[in-house]
Amino acid sequence: MSEVFEGYERQYCELSATLSRKCTSAAALDGEQKKQKVSEIKTGIDNAEALIRKMDLEARSLQPSVKAMLLAKLREYKSDLNNLKSELKRISSPNAGRTTREELLESGMADTLMASADQRGRLLMSTERLNHSSDRIKESRRTMLETEDLGVSILQDLHHQRHSLLHAHNTLHGVDDMIGKSKKILTAMSRRMSRNKWIIGSIVAVLVLAIIAILYFKLSH
Repeated sequence: MSEVFEGYERQYCELSATLSRKCTSAAALDGEQKKQKVSEIKTGIDNAEALIRKMDLEARSLQPSVKAMLLAKLREYKSDLNNLKSELKRISSPNAGRTTREELLESGMADTLMASADQRGRLLMSTERLNHSSDRIKESRRTMLETEDLGVSILQDLHHQRHSLLHAHNTLHGVDDMIGKSKKILTAMSRRMSRNKWIIGSIVAVLVLAIIAILYFKLSH
């Protein structure tokens, strides 16, 4: 339903209930007090007519499915306004002073009061719908904030994990460099050990040959 229409509807229901109470109180007054009350009622009825015109324009600007429902409600409000006008005419008539309050109720006031009570009931329902909508908006906002907090927490965790992965990558890169250096050192040591092995072997062979030569000369002489 249109929020604009609901706003006008709420204003009309409040105004209708106020005018109904004023009609009831004006029926028991006379003199200047009654004239003042009647003037207030006329002004209120003019305002009510303006609200109905606004509701009518708003309803006719909406989609056909919504438009039909709102125009049906609008007919009820127009009927309620006609009852208020009839009551104002009854109160303003010269013979109104001789009419008791009970007679007014029997001749139509009861219907007006019932219509006003019905309008107040609709107002309460509209207010309750607005409260429910407000609660749903608050709940959606709370869910949105919780989702936002969760998203921030996830991003922070991902940021920490990225730092951890970068640190692990740097550590692995350093270990790889150390392994490469160690491999080069071991290769160089292996080469030196092989070279020293051949040198020592050559020295031992020369010493053995020298000893054999010395022994041969000694034994031959």
